[in-house]
Amino acid sequence: MTRVAAVDCGTNSIRLLIADTDGTALTDVVRTMEIVRLGQGVDVTGRIAPEAMERTLHVATRYAAACTEASVHRVRFVATSASRDAVNAADFTRGIASAFNGFGIEPEVITGDDEARLSFRGATSVADASAPAPYLVVDLGGGSTEFVLGSRDVEAARSTNIGCVRFTERHLHSDPPTDAEIDAALTDIHAAIDEAAAVVPLERTGTLIGLAGSVTTITAHALGLTTYDADRIHGARLPVALVEASCDALIHATREQRAALGYMHPGRIDVIGSGALIWRTIVRRVADVAGIDTVLASEHDILDGIALSLA
Repeated sequence: MTRVAAVDCGTNSIRLLIADTDGTALTDVVRTMEIVRLGQGVDVTGRIAPEAMERTLHVATRYAAACTEASVHRVRFVATSASRDAVNAADFTRGIASAFNGFGIEPEVITGDDEARLSFRGATSVADASAPAPYLVVDLGGGSTEFVLGSRDVEAARSTNIGCVRFTERHLHSDPPTDAEIDAALTDIHAAIDEAAAVVPLERTGTLIGLAGSVTTITAHALGLTTYDADRIHGARLPVALVEASCDALIHATREQRAALGYMHPGRIDVIGSGALIWRTIVRRVADVAGIDTVLASEHDILDGIALSLA
């Protein structure tokens, strides 16, 4: 067994997985997440804000210390949408390299296609014999959403620039959002799905698997959880109608109402409405063209794919 560490730094959160692996499976040692909002303002300014970079580098330094304490052999640090889009991404990657200097790594600002493939590898572990292939894995992040179709291997993938942070900043400004704001967001969401569908044949979907914080939070709502329970969320198979109803409830809730939900992470209160709008639209489009009537949620995602890639 080899002890590895994976770090996934996205637009909204930074996550660490320390795990033991034999090359095919992972045994968790540490799995943690913090909301740092690295992508704060990037959609408008094209730059990582100084305070966002400081927050993220502070957490990265603690993650590096945790890797040292756990006697990790290999580390891979992957940065995604916000770092791809920012003109000052080099400043960020230098800061990460300094934080992890004991491991001699360079942080990787990966492409959307690479992100999609890593997400697929991690997410499809939730699919069992009752889940028909091909699998459409949808990774709904803060700044981008990846669509990946495949069975054992990836057959088609597309990364699109829709995400819960990006669309909250771009469209959903009111509390709760107005019909006009929702309609403007929907125009962009449908255009992004059209872009994905030009490359990824959504109609071939046998099982739709959703992952990342917006999807798992919506799943917690659909399950009626009073606190966040990853074990109950992972592998939950929900009717399409229930997913849509849960999305609608979160879209139209006020920030105060969202904050009162026991399963809601404080860092998702302001962005879950746009995440729910994106997820509801994707689920309905896929259900219409592929004829599916249920959706799977996965707690395993790009973080697991990164860790497995080290093996």
